Amino acid sequence: MGGIVWTIIIGFVAGIIARMLSPGPNNPSGFILTTLLGIAGAFLATWIGQALGHYGPNEGAGFITATIGALVVLFIWNRLVHHRVISDPGNRY
Repeated sequence: MGGIVWTIIIGFVAGIIARMLSPGPNNPSGFILTTLLGIAGAFLATWIGQALGHYGPNEGAGFITATIGALVVLFIWNRLVHHRVISDPGNRY
């Protein structure tokens, strides 16, 4: 249980840093979307790290890898918005 809470906290901070490192018009905005971006990045980094054998079954991604994971999720988000697969919640018509 502590691992999940730690992943959420690290993910939130990683989401904020990922948004600062990758400014653009298609970035998800708001507290909730930033938190979800970072959490998704932290879980992605944890999953890839465990699949590659860098982390054990009870270990999570560190801060740097969670930030990299959040950048990957943000890149995917930007591509999906650009190709109009998903709508941009910050740009309502």
